[in-house]
Amino acid sequence: MSARSAGGTNGAIDFAAAIRTIADYPKPGIQFRDITTLLADAEVFRGAIDALVDGHRDERVDLVAGIEARGFILGGALAHQLAAGFVPIRKKGKLPHETIRVAYSLEYGVDEMEMHRDAVRPGQRVLLTDDLIATGGTAEGAVKLLRELGAEIVAACFVIDLPDLGGRRRLEALDVEVRTLVAFEGD
Repeated sequence: MSARSAGGTNGAIDFAAAIRTIADYPKPGIQFRDITTLLADAEVFRGAIDALVDGHRDERVDLVAGIEARGFILGGALAHQLAAGFVPIRKKGKLPHETIRVAYSLEYGVDEMEMHRDAVRPGQRVLLTDDLIATGGTAEGAVKLLRELGAEIVAACFVIDLPDLGGRRRLEALDVEVRTLVAFEGD
């Protein structure tokens, strides 16, 4: 359960210390990594966004796609910093216009997410984001949705990596660059 830096260039900020850990949530044995404490600290939040944007400032990013719900918070800030548009990837049934949908695996089952069919045009360069990469099922589903619409995935960026759960490897197997700020081992 140790934390280590996993990327980003803002070495002055201890991102792991800014993340609250809640034991046994949502069920016994789970260590929930809560980024709301990071988001509430203006300096740390700005540092996290700057670190996630670093490396993408000088390349074309047309859109940032954020996975519901914390990916919306990060995605809006990243899109602003990159002068890019923002695309929400939502749980099934939450979008009002024509959508495309994908099923993805969870630790104990399957769920579905969707995005508007006209949210991405073929060839657009997209940066994908969410707060955390664990098993990678949700992020893999998002990559599949984006690629179905012809997007080029620039990278996927997350505040937290839980490397023992294999999500990073799962995305890298899809040829997606993964950037994270902190890793919590043993989770």
